[in-house]
Amino acid sequence: MSNPIILHPTDNVAILTARTEAGSKPLGSGEALQKSVSSGHKIARTTIPSGEPVLKFGQIIGYATEDIPEGCHVHTHNCQIGAHDQNYRIGVDLAKAQAAIPKVAPATFKGYRREGGQVGTRNYIAVCATVNCSATVIRRAAEEINGSGILQDYPNVDGVVAFAHGTGCAMNTEGPGFMNLQRVLWGHATHPNVGAAIFVGLGCEVMQIARMKQVFDEAGSDRFHGLTIQETGGTSRTVAAIVAKVRELLPQVNDVRREDMPASALKVALQCGGSDGFSGITANPALGAASDLLVAHGGTAILAETPEIYGAEQLLLRRAASQEVAEKLIERIRWWEEYTKMNGSSMDNNPSPGNKAGGLTTILEKSLGAAAKGGTTPLTDVLSYGEISKKPGFAFMDSPGYDPASVTGQIAAGAQVVVFTTGRGSAFGSKPAPTIKVATNDALFASMTDDMDINCGDIVSKGVPMRDKGQEIFDMILRVASGEQTKSEALNLGDNEFVPWQIGCVM
Repeated sequence: MSNPIILHPTDNVAILTARTEAGSKPLGSGEALQKSVSSGHKIARTTIPSGEPVLKFGQIIGYATEDIPEGCHVHTHNCQIGAHDQNYRIGVDLAKAQAAIPKVAPATFKGYRREGGQVGTRNYIAVCATVNCSATVIRRAAEEINGSGILQDYPNVDGVVAFAHGTGCAMNTEGPGFMNLQRVLWGHATHPNVGAAIFVGLGCEVMQIARMKQVFDEAGSDRFHGLTIQETGGTSRTVAAIVAKVRELLPQVNDVRREDMPASALKVALQCGGSDGFSGITANPALGAASDLLVAHGGTAILAETPEIYGAEQLLLRRAASQEVAEKLIERIRWWEEYTKMNGSSMDNNPSPGNKAGGLTTILEKSLGAAAKGGTTPLTDVLSYGEISKKPGFAFMDSPGYDPASVTGQIAAGAQVVVFTTGRGSAFGSKPAPTIKVATNDALFASMTDDMDINCGDIVSKGVPMRDKGQEIFDMILRVASGEQTKSEALNLGDNEFVPWQIGCVM
């Protein structure tokens, strides 16, 4: 039987590192377990009286709903969410965060130089639907090109990807849902991993190409083209026109070569899904160590999922680079509290059933582990959903906790690589930015070998230092940015994960 992990001296719970059978006393004292308990779950280090806080990571993750004797399982049956620390001490840890930026030697990767200073890690042709009405034609066109064999003649082109979605009309043109979609479409069409893009509309929809050009001052629009079904003459003719345009563009898009680029040109999306009790112990803090290395090289690490930092936002605010940055994050927290309430929900509707089966009891616990992906450096910026990141350093982007919607926004913000940690397992991939999948435990890495790129379970099982694992992740980021294929790319995942965040009424 493995020894339970104690994460902080003040914690009144310990974490089981292996499944423990009924009748066992994992701590060597206290009451015996009444039922078998899976790894990643918590047991009480001392008696926790009813109503008292349950502490993990040195922070409140919930409150006991009954007296919990020493040695007993602590989970949803005897612990629930309550108030967390919202005594925001903005910037009190800023100096410490600045000092935490590691000293590093310059690192490079081989990327594609784009106009305007952008650097790509992949080279796709994107076909973007402005509205659901054009989703079918862009999918058919992409399938025809990708299945034709013609791409074999253009080895520097990674493929044709269709960004289809279920909205684009019947929406308020001044509302947040419209703004989200507009930023996401523009961000994907002008993404550094896209060599050329074709916008395809119906013609009469709310989301108009001309308006996007005006809003974004046509920046990067030299790489994209547009057409509508109504002007082209219907579905069949539009599919043919898209295919013809892609064939015309292929020689130009293929005419690129990878060059040595500084790591400072990288923007990396920090993501997690299917989390478990080990996420905040192994993979997430290891990704945090990699994030610190990226920041040290002058790059950008983008954390997201606002509902999944709820309960940990105070830790981010303590290292906010300015009052302005802090206020942006606080405003988003307050918005989400009202948004969930207005829709008859609450922030604790997260974690998911799978998260709970993996040992996560409340959103406070899940968030404290999820926020670890952001490392320890200063919080330099807070972005709206899909807003293009312009400041290097550690940034936070507002998004839902739903992985496809969140990653869609991070890619629109300019992330050329995604790193995705998971404890329960996830069949996720993304385009045009490749996804690196990181397992939190040995069992998952062994059972989903086709999906997982890196194993962080050895942090617990073999005592691998967190710093070394962070370096391993960072080194793989550089290799993938240079063209190495990830497991999700080998499986051709990513065609169905373009999911813009929809907010507001359908009219």
